[in-house]
Amino acid sequence: MSLGLFPRQQRGILLSPDPELAALFQSLWDPAEVEWTVIDRGRRAMEIIFNEPPDLLVVDNRLEDIKSAEVAAIVKSENVYRQLPVILCLDAVDLQEPWNWNEIEADDFLVRPFSAVEARERVHLTLCRASRGMDANPLTRLPGNTSIISRIQDLIDRQDDFALAYCDLDHFKSFNDKYGFSRGDEVLMMTARVIVNTIRGFTGVKSFVGHVGGDDYVFIVPADIAEEASRRVVEAFDAIVPNFYDQDDRDRGSIVSTDRQGEVRTFPLMALSIAVVFNTGGRLKHFGEASAIAMGLKKKAKENMKSCYVLDRRSTD
Repeated sequence: MSLGLFPRQQRGILLSPDPELAALFQSLWDPAEVEWTVIDRGRRAMEIIFNEPPDLLVVDNRLEDIKSAEVAAIVKSENVYRQLPVILCLDAVDLQEPWNWNEIEADDFLVRPFSAVEARERVHLTLCRASRGMDANPLTRLPGNTSIISRIQDLIDRQDDFALAYCDLDHFKSFNDKYGFSRGDEVLMMTARVIVNTIRGFTGVKSFVGHVGGDDYVFIVPADIAEEASRRVVEAFDAIVPNFYDQDDRDRGSIVSTDRQGEVRTFPLMALSIAVVFNTGGRLKHFGEASAIAMGLKKKAKENMKSCYVLDRRSTD
């Protein structure tokens, strides 16, 4: 059956000598959705796993040449492959003694007798969890670019009305150059918290906050609260950001730093530019359209040296 849950075909490797288990997994998905490679010996599979990493590894504890926990430990010991999700297939007797999951580092397990429905859903959950984990921004833990694009396109495809706000820090590089990456990371974390907490303040609405990367963020809210949300984000940011500067820079309202051409210049305190794109009446057809519109709006916003937001209310016509 094809459930259309994955953006592309997933590659799974099943290590098991059990033909019934292999048949079960191969029956649960259309090959166009999940393609399974079945290998009946664990050690034989290692070279394949490391040379062509799958999207998911399922390991049966009935392997004759190696325990499933050892396979998981070998895979997870390689930093490059630590994000590879691993599911163990166990017998009830295997769980009579406690397992040290900190050492094994498996992502989930299934217990015989296997339920087809449970196996399918736990595989789905493991793949989704791995995708979210890999996509999350390592600093702020907010959803990253893949999740952002997926959310925008999903809303467009469903022809939902929404407002998409792109947030960009101005003069962040000059701050980073003078105060260092550690304090710069603190500013990025602060900005993420300001946006998240501000949007959370609108109770009962569907919203989304993501971190594109660096000093770029997005939030998605209903169109009718977009302007108020932008105003609140700007006000909260401006109230907090001066505290990240030394007192003399704060009093002066600027810093002296070297620009990208190597010239010493005076830079204003950091500001936040927000470009808001509206999708109403099925105006947008692709997330790329929203991004292109936002780029033009951000240029307009950055003409203002202070924090500000720019709204694009053009209709479909």
